[in-house]
Amino acid sequence: MVVMLSARLPTINYALPSGRDCKYTGQAVRALPLRIISVGKKRSQGVQLIVDEYIEKLKLYCSVEDAHIRNNPKNARDWRAQVDHEDGAVMDLIRSDDWVVLLDERGRDIGSEQMAELVGDAGNTGASRLSFCIGGPYGHGKRLRERADVSVKLSSMVLNHQIAIVVLVEQLYRSWTILKGQNYHR
Repeated sequence: MVVMLSARLPTINYALPSGRDCKYTGQAVRALPLRIISVGKKRSQGVQLIVDEYIEKLKLYCSVEDAHIRNNPKNARDWRAQVDHEDGAVMDLIRSDDWVVLLDERGRDIGSEQMAELVGDAGNTGASRLSFCIGGPYGHGKRLRERADVSVKLSSMVLNHQIAIVVLVEQLYRSWTILKGQNYHR
């Protein structure tokens, strides 16, 4: 199976592995800085502790920025207006040379090895940063959907933003251990 990743940056044929191996395992990979952009209510103390723990682990491999945007920043009564306001706030954080991964319930279903390949492939795009976007309660806005280089889902189930960020940071850490051929994954 091949997924075409394209946008303003070069197109990459991203072959999804059928087995349990990642094409980059044990090879040198360009470590792009990570930015995790999430929309939602303030995180619980427990969730924030877990996120902070994994971000510290990730910093062994690359720089990481955690950007949290309060949902419904303008207190809109209409959900469409809320999504538009959140969309604008997220787009303000994304640069033209970012490689953007949209986390969405309708995105491509990938495994841990495929996530590792996504991280490895992003380093070959010419991008200066890898940005992962977690939407608010009503999802992502039109501008972000159009801007995203790839859309993936973390689960077949819908996850609230607090659970999604925990799953994401753990999977990003797992991705780096796969890329480096370390024992965490097995």
